[in-house]
Amino acid sequence: MIRNILLSISTLLLFAVTLQGQQRSCGANEVLARQLLENPEMQQIMKDIERHTDDFIHSGGVQDRVQVTIPVVVHVVYFNTTQNLSDDKILSQIDVLNADFRRLNADASNTPGVWQSIAADCEINFCMATQDPNGNATTGIQRRQTTVNGFSTNDNMKFFSTGGLDAWDSGKYLNLWVCNLSGGLLGYAQFPGGPASTDGVVCDYAYFGTIGSTQPFHLGRTATHEVGHWLNCYHIWGDDGTSCNGTDSASDTPNQADENYGCPVFPVVSCSNGPNGDMFMNYMDYTDDACMNLFTNGQKSRMQALFNAGGARASLLTSPGCQPPSGGSCGTPSGLNASSITQTSATLGWSAVGGATSYNLQWKLSSSGTWTTVTGITGTSHPLSGLTAGTTYNYQVQAVCGGTSSTYSSAASFTTTSGSCADQYETNNSLSTAKVVPVNTAFTAKIATSTDKDYNKFSNTSATRNIKIELTTLPADYDLRLYRKNTNNNNYTLLASSLNAGTASELITYNTTTVSSNYVAYVFGYNGAFSASQCYTLKVSLSASNWRTDGSTDGASEEVEIPVVFENAAFGMFPNPATSELTVEVPMEAEADVAVSILDMSGKATVQQHRNMAKGDNRMTLDVSQLPNGVYFVQVRNGELSHTRKLVVNK
Repeated sequence: MIRNILLSISTLLLFAVTLQGQQRSCGANEVLARQLLENPEMQQIMKDIERHTDDFIHSGGVQDRVQVTIPVVVHVVYFNTTQNLSDDKILSQIDVLNADFRRLNADASNTPGVWQSIAADCEINFCMATQDPNGNATTGIQRRQTTVNGFSTNDNMKFFSTGGLDAWDSGKYLNLWVCNLSGGLLGYAQFPGGPASTDGVVCDYAYFGTIGSTQPFHLGRTATHEVGHWLNCYHIWGDDGTSCNGTDSASDTPNQADENYGCPVFPVVSCSNGPNGDMFMNYMDYTDDACMNLFTNGQKSRMQALFNAGGARASLLTSPGCQPPSGGSCGTPSGLNASSITQTSATLGWSAVGGATSYNLQWKLSSSGTWTTVTGITGTSHPLSGLTAGTTYNYQVQAVCGGTSSTYSSAASFTTTSGSCADQYETNNSLSTAKVVPVNTAFTAKIATSTDKDYNKFSNTSATRNIKIELTTLPADYDLRLYRKNTNNNNYTLLASSLNAGTASELITYNTTTVSSNYVAYVFGYNGAFSASQCYTLKVSLSASNWRTDGSTDGASEEVEIPVVFENAAFGMFPNPATSELTVEVPMEAEADVAVSILDMSGKATVQQHRNMAKGDNRMTLDVSQLPNGVYFVQVRNGELSHTRKLVVNK
């Protein structure tokens, strides 16, 4: 997640929420609004699904319900080892889904007595897939280490090309992605009727399963809530912004004004729904995990309609995903990879083998003929320690399937980081003492103390004037800035910054017409971060062609001194809820045309303004006095770049 340089209103609001304790946040409606805007035909598809649901319920079809078993594939997209959840943690989440949707949850007795009679066994089961779309054996778990540390509701985690993993056939599997979601988002789901390539549920890794998960969302109910959306259940308050006019289209859930947070004390009365008040313990409210404990018969009917003949998810009934493939033997592990490599340690990983109960690992010095064997590994990774710096190691993996074992995989190798750096440029701790470094050549250096700073000076030429700076192999949270010395007053101007959090690599691309011998690449540790033993890698590259934002020179690229993008792709807005006017604040890095729209739940623009915005902070006031009370989405768009936030109008 990129840290903001400008402390915008949105950051202040987020800080205020953090002080009060985290509240549940679901992005399903935001995703729905975006999809309806991108694909207007989806609105008719969803209307047809609702018509099918109504016909199913009114014809008494719920009496002909079926027991459903849904094959699940869990796509783990992780940036670091913390996000790479264990198999046991993943399986604990499947256990929660089975308990909650079958009314076998241990806290079912906490449902108030007035609603015990309508608390439903939804008769929906979940199994980890044992057969993949190609008919091969699988554990139902896919893993990929990504360079993206923080996804949003734009579905990037659902495509390999954008750092994620592609969906399996959504007509045969529930795709469940686990990754690091930014902005405090716990999860989101796609309602029935959306694109097949993005169909499924996304959960933040910190709130998935019951093993070591983060309170108060530590009991697996984030996935229960989001799978409820995937099965066509809406938020229990109807997303109407406290107007008491909305509906979740379930016949037996009380009308309530808005979402509930935390763990309220029964009863909570709103919308004249006394004496029993809100059903805040329903899985489709926003309360903490420990306070959720039921779906209703009305919600069950909506789910079951999806599996009736002609239903949007009926094809899952004939999926072979839960059936192990016939025949075959224990497969040989593949996908060997090494991560978190330091001078003395590394984590070795591999892809899961269907039917495997454990794995054996062998590793050795590449120059040695003797293997060290580790047996009985139940996961798909294993840490090594006590290694030698700057040394190459080999390793291979064997799968154990009951009484049989596979052959060992082909050996893979990794090299620990070196104990020394090519840091001949010290001392270079200020702009005035910056040392000249080579271009088009990678070199290593250290931030050796909390006060160490590295200023690296270089020149461009008229033939190769466009600049790319790459900062990689970071041992700590290091950041990167680009300066140029002014010719008229000898001061330095900040041209660009890359401020990714953690050990994510930094990249600056700067296309310019200015030729100078006084460019400076500044490397520093965030909040004094440093490593006295490990090196970073810096490379300054020059090109005659313009650099693209992905660091390549392929294709056309507009030549700009500073890229025109939203600061951190975010904007602020207040007040929220709004009554008559809404102020939108957009920080810009350069002048550009910007469109600000207020969209209703169907994706239709109800208010829209266009404006040429200048570099810096810009404010725009929108009249919302004529809008009915309810939930809307504010979208700020600059060319291909857009960002959306939820707005409540309540007069």
